[in-house]
This record gives sequence, structure tokens and C-alpha cells, in this order.
Amino acid sequence: MSEDTKVQAELRESFGKGFARRLRAAGKIPAVIYGHGTEPVHVALPGHQVSLILRRANALLELDIEGKSQLALVKDVQKDPVHQIIEHIDLLVVKKGEKVAIDVPIIVTGESAPGTIANLDATTVSIEAEATHIPQNIEVSVEGLEEGAHITAADVQLPKGSTLLSDPEVLVVAISVPAAPAEEDEAETEGESADEATEEAAAE
Repeated sequence: MSEDTKVQAELRESFGKGFARRLRAAGKIPAVIYGHGTEPVHVALPGHQVSLILRRANALLELDIEGKSQLALVKDVQKDPVHQIIEHIDLLVVKKGEKVAIDVPIIVTGESAPGTIANLDATTVSIEAEATHIPQNIEVSVEGLEEGAHITAADVQLPKGSTLLSDPEVLVVAISVPAAPAEEDEAETEGESADEATEEAAAE
């Protein structure tokens, strides 16, 4: 755990949209912590710090709740659809050494064969990993792959200690040759027709 994921959480006993708005106006984010058979705990988190942490996928927070340390995995972030302001966060209680199921983003690296493109069919894969060793992303190399090549979930190299939960046959990346844009084809056809008409008129 890095220092920047240590977050001071304040217990809160007031609820409702009005209270949540006041919290956000004060630079804090309302959140609820649940899991492991415990009663949900409602807290307020420092807005700026947590917003920066949430730039990473599957963020794990080390919460300090009135002097008690608690690991929690970010499971859901609710945002205002227009202003994209974080309105609420759901946190799942986890323990060191415990494995959790998460969706991890796929990042394509390398260049496929000249004239081809790599189509990303699955933007994430589901894996099981230790809560304190969750990868931020998984890289998939397409270096030199020819047209028709494809990479399935089973082909993805997972971090050590992780287990694939996605269907192994799910298509992740496919290599293809891009089709010529229809507009260009139409433009070429129209151009050829115009040239032919000009030639015929000149001949007459």
C-alpha cells in the first residue's frame, strides 16, 4: 500500500440528498462501506484526494476510521451525468491476503503488421487477484501480428497469482485490414463517371 491511498474517513450519521449536497459543497464525498457480514458504515471522504486515487482502476483505500484501519476496495462510483461530479462511492471491505473478483482494463501495445489494425473487442477481462496486488491494467501485445490473428482471454498473460474468471474463448483483440471508406469509393465512382461524360462530349 502506498502513502497516497491512506485516507482519513469521517463517520457520518446524517443522510439524505440535502446532507450529501452540503458534504460535497465542503469538498467531501459521501460513501458507504460494506461486506464480510458487517453492518454498512457511512463515512465522508476527502474529495480532492479520493478523486485523484480514483483515476486508477480498482482503487484500494486504506481507511483510517477514528483510529481504526480498514482496507476497502472501490466497487462503484456514482457521478452526476452532466457535471461528472462524484456523488457517492460504494466501498467493499477486504482483508490482506484475501482474493477479490475484479474487471481489469486491457491496454493494447505494439504494432500489428503493416496495413492492418488491431480491433479491441473486450476492453476488460475479469480476474481474481489478491486485494493488495490488483493490477491497474493488463497489457496485450499485437506486435507483428498478421491479418486474421486473434487473441482470446485465454491468451492474455495474467499477473502472477491471478486467475482468469472471464470465458477463456472471449475475443479480446482481432487483427484485420481496414475496409476502404464507402464515401471514398463513391467519390471515385462519381469522378470516373464525370470523366467519361466529358470524354463522350468531347468526342461528339
